[in-house]
Amino acid sequence: MGNCFGTAKKSAAEIAPSELIKSPPVIKLYGPPNSFATSHIRLALLYKPVTLHFVPSDTHPNPTLIYKSDVVSGTVEDILRYLDAKFPDPPLSVTNNTASSIWGWCGETTPLVVWVVVLQHRSINWHLERMVKWAEDMAARGGNARGDPSMGSPRMEVKKFGKSYSQLLQVMLEHAQMEETVLFQILESADRGLCKSANEEHGRHLPIMNGIKEEIKTIGVMNAGSPDYQEALVNLTSRLKRLKVKSSVFRTITLQPILENCRKHFEEEERELLPLMEATELNKPQQEKVLQQSLDVMRETHSHLFRFFMEGLRPHDAMHYFDLIKRYCDNVRVSLMLHMMVD
Repeated sequence: MGNCFGTAKKSAAEIAPSELIKSPPVIKLYGPPNSFATSHIRLALLYKPVTLHFVPSDTHPNPTLIYKSDVVSGTVEDILRYLDAKFPDPPLSVTNNTASSIWGWCGETTPLVVWVVVLQHRSINWHLERMVKWAEDMAARGGNARGDPSMGSPRMEVKKFGKSYSQLLQVMLEHAQMEETVLFQILESADRGLCKSANEEHGRHLPIMNGIKEEIKTIGVMNAGSPDYQEALVNLTSRLKRLKVKSSVFRTITLQPILENCRKHFEEEERELLPLMEATELNKPQQEKVLQQSLDVMRETHSHLFRFFMEGLRPHDAMHYFDLIKRYCDNVRVSLMLHMMVD
């Protein structure tokens, strides 16, 4: 599924005789079905190239994992280390090299909220790339041919496209709101005007994204395959890739592709604004409070949109993000997020 987990469909040319196909290794996991620790391990196993047989068991107070002759029980951290040792690709642990890979400055002293923002940028970028490619594919077919059978008819596919776009838009809106009401407020209190450019970027892009949502709704009620339908799909793809706005003298200004715009905006934040959070010298309790406020603003992202959001992260990024939120969200809320991922 997405960037993280799931089974990829293979073409007929890729299908090998059954005796040559190597089945993924089977892992058994025993543990209380409503246990936070059990759900955490089940989440981690979604990212590993294994087949999981989960056996709900209240007789095992701690999650117990069985692989071949190995029996592993203990803390979540113990089991995660074992999984990374046995199945190193993809890794789930965040190494120091990974932590310092963001513009050369993000590391152990980086405020927690900065990590949350950076990881959210990565998920949004991945989903934007996926939407652009999907729109291009629909436009190429023009409503005259079906794509993936799981998408259904062309009109059904447009509805699914619209739903996915609406989910992405909601994550982006909450992300922008979080930055404006929490992160930027801290930086502005230290240096007034520091976040003016970033706020202006939000003000320009988000209304245009809302307009694209309405355009998708219009396409959804058109007759698939008609000239108007085909033209609307081409226009949608163009608008996703290349937005146009009017200046005060009604001169058309062509902007960079929306994907390039968002990526550039995120990169500027990560280079120019986020490093300054270290200069605010927040102590640990203040950092935790800021992180809690940031997560509270993004209610839908961390409830029914959580699975969608996590699809946009690489395995070790997804586990890093989950590790951050589990430390600073109440257990009931985190348990609900876990169940959305594994059930």
